[in-house]
Amino acid sequence: MLDSSSRCWAEVELGYIKHNVAEIRKMISSTTKIMGVVKANAYGHGDVAVAKALKACGVDFFAVSSVDEALNLRNAGIEEPVLILGYTPSIHFHYLHEYNMIQTLISYEYAQELSAYALQANVLIHAHIKVDTGMTRLGVSCKKEKWDIDTVKAMYQMPQIQTEGIFSHFSVSDSLNNSDDLAFTKHQIAYFDQVLTELKESGIDPGITHLQNSYGIMNYPQLSYDYVRPGLLHLGVTADDSIVTNQKPSFRPIMTWKANISFVREVEKGCCVSYGRNYTAQKRMKIATVSCGYADGYPRIVSNQGMQVLVHGVRCEIIGNICMDQMMVDVSALNEVKSGEEVVLFGYDHGVLLPVDELSRCAHTINNEALCWLSARVPRIYK
Repeated sequence: MLDSSSRCWAEVELGYIKHNVAEIRKMISSTTKIMGVVKANAYGHGDVAVAKALKACGVDFFAVSSVDEALNLRNAGIEEPVLILGYTPSIHFHYLHEYNMIQTLISYEYAQELSAYALQANVLIHAHIKVDTGMTRLGVSCKKEKWDIDTVKAMYQMPQIQTEGIFSHFSVSDSLNNSDDLAFTKHQIAYFDQVLTELKESGIDPGITHLQNSYGIMNYPQLSYDYVRPGLLHLGVTADDSIVTNQKPSFRPIMTWKANISFVREVEKGCCVSYGRNYTAQKRMKIATVSCGYADGYPRIVSNQGMQVLVHGVRCEIIGNICMDQMMVDVSALNEVKSGEEVVLFGYDHGVLLPVDELSRCAHTINNEALCWLSARVPRIYK
C-alpha cells in the first residue's frame, strides 16, 4: 500500500490529542489518571501513533482488547503497562509474561487455567479482575442477581498470579433521560463500591480501580477511582453527538477522511447513475466520481439517503449506489471542479467540519463503529 494521499486516505492530526486530553482532565478528579484505550487500532486511527501521542501527554497506562493488539504496542516500543481487556487463549499465555502484559481475569475458571500455566512455567502473570455489575459480558457476577464476592476474594489468592487491580464496565452511562437507566448506573456504581469495601474488610488490597468509560467520565465526573478509560474522547469524538451529557467538553476530532476526484462529467436529465439505476437525474447535472467505496469502509447502506461530502468546503450529495471502489457526487453547485481535487468524507475542509456523526446517523449506527470501518487499504497520514 502506498502511504500517500494519492487516492483515498485519512489524515490524523495527532496534535489535537493534547487538547482532548486536557479536556478529559478538566472533568476528572486531580487524583484520577487516564488509561488510554487504543483497542481496534485506536478505533481506526492507528494504535501505535495514538499511544505515543497519549504518552507524550503523560498517559502512563494503556488498554487493548486482545493479546495481538498488546503485542503491536510492545513491538513498537510502548513500555508502559498494557491491560488486555478481553480473553487470551491458553496457546498465547506465554506472551503475557514474555512481554510483561496485564491479563484480565474474566472468570474463576479462567483464573485457575492461567494460574496452572504460570505454576508449570514457573512465571508470574500480572492481572486485573473483571467484575460484572450489570453489563453481563465478562467478569465475576457482583450484582443483584448473583453476589459472588467470595469468588473475587479467591481470585486474589491464585498462585503465580499477581492481581494488581479490579474493574467493571458501565452499560448505560450515556443515558440521562431514562429514570430506569439512571438507577441502573447508580446500582452499578454501588455494586462496584461494595466489592471494594468487602475486599478491604477482608484485608485484601483491591489494587488499581477503574470503572468509567467515555460517557462515565462525562456524566459521572464525581467518581474518583484510580483511572478512567476513555476510548473515543482523546480522539475528539463521542459515540453519538446527539446524546445529552452532564459535562460539555470542547473536543477536536483528530481524523479527516479524504479521497480524490477521478472524473467529472455533465449529464442530461433522465441519465441513470451507478448500479441498479436507483438514481435518475431530474435535470442537467455535473457529477464527480470519487475514489472511495465500500471496500475502503464507506458504507453502501447510505446510498441515496441524502448523505453529503465536502468539496471546496461545500456540502455535496452522494448520488446513486456506492460502489466497491468509487462513489458519485452531485457537484452541480460548484463552478469549477477538476480531477485530482480533494473530497472530504468526514472531518475538516476549508474550516468547515463535516462530523463523522452525520455518516453514523445516516447508517443507523454509532461513531465507534463508523470509525472502525476504514479499511486497511486506506493509509493513515499523521500530522
